[in-house]
Amino acid sequence: MEWTTIITLAGSFFLLLAIGVPISFAIGVSSLLTIMLAIPFDAAIAVISQKMASGLDSFSLLAIPFFILAGNIMNRGGIALRLIEFAKVLGGRLPGSLAHVNVLANMMFGSISGSAVAAAAAVGGTMAPLQKKEGYDPAFSAAVNITSSPTGLLIPPSNTFIVYSLISGGTSIGALFLAGYIPGILMGLGIMLIAYFIAKKNKYPVSPKPTLKEVTTKTLDALPSLGLVVVIIGGIIGGIFTATEASAIAVVYTLILSVCIYREISLKELPSVILDAMITTSIVLLLIGASMGMSWAMANADIPYTISDALLGVSDNPIVILLIINVILLIVGTFMDMTPALLIFTPILLPIVTELGMDPVHFGILMAFNLSIGICTPPVGSTLFVGCSVAGVKIDKVIKPLLPFYAVLIVTLFIVTFVPELSLWLPKTLLGY
Repeated sequence: MEWTTIITLAGSFFLLLAIGVPISFAIGVSSLLTIMLAIPFDAAIAVISQKMASGLDSFSLLAIPFFILAGNIMNRGGIALRLIEFAKVLGGRLPGSLAHVNVLANMMFGSISGSAVAAAAAVGGTMAPLQKKEGYDPAFSAAVNITSSPTGLLIPPSNTFIVYSLISGGTSIGALFLAGYIPGILMGLGIMLIAYFIAKKNKYPVSPKPTLKEVTTKTLDALPSLGLVVVIIGGIIGGIFTATEASAIAVVYTLILSVCIYREISLKELPSVILDAMITTSIVLLLIGASMGMSWAMANADIPYTISDALLGVSDNPIVILLIINVILLIVGTFMDMTPALLIFTPILLPIVTELGMDPVHFGILMAFNLSIGICTPPVGSTLFVGCSVAGVKIDKVIKPLLPFYAVLIVTLFIVTFVPELSLWLPKTLLGY
């Protein structure tokens, strides 16, 4: 019976995707078909509707629309340009200075906005013309931008961790936020290392040393933007507010920053900013609701345990199992966007790794890292398409320059996988997790 339900669920899901059905509806319909193997149609409709509604009835989920709105405000609030100028202060004296500036700006802007695509567009769109003027190969510039934009999905605040917390049964959001810092920084440093060697080989220019006045001005200009991270993470660690409350504070903070201080957004523009956030939120929440129905369908049919038994039957060595899981997630990430992959595969894989003794926080970082690599890769990588678009480069021209960056990302992934303390040290130290 278990394998019949697995074939029904997976077969109908991938068939629906293949014929172009939106992923939320593909998840919902395949879940309904699976439930109908056990109960009549009318009862199955009632069950999946109830599970979708109850799955969205969560206080933690309120953080998603607030962080999306805060990200939208920041995208239009002139924050990217100020962070780029600040990044020039930090990385401007290294060979291939502008490539390092691109990475640092993506790390900062991506973490503040919570969107890899927004970072790739905002930072890449600004950096590409500057790099081209300095003689950088456009394909190299695009590769740096594409692979560094997902760093903000690991460096908090991140909607990815909020979704994982919900689907994993309440893993601490604060612990996940703190756990993402070191892996996210390692991801960025790995990309900078490859960019350094390529820049050295191709003799890309070093930016002139900034004056003390420029350093002071650019730093002070960027501090209010960087202050958002301090307020949110500091408030969560200090127990002043929860992650959900922090998301609402982020909206107020970014509104004051963009409307009153930077004055990049007028009050007339706010309705369109809010509307964009509502559209994005509705897409994400429909996906989460449908995935809750699928999670129940899988649990009811004991699918996670069937897959767990099959995987553990291959080997009882934790290293081998984690290698297999990493390979599975890397493959999944190449053809499925991050949120649906997280929603579908967390209920399947989490019981396996917890049986091996892996901490749920560490596994959340592992999943986010894996799937963030996937959004940089063909055939459906969102940052790949955006990065090529803003750089004016065809995808086939950027694949070769991307290969060394893919290699360092995978090496860093395995380091994060097999050295748990890289993820768990900060939550243990600051939260006593």
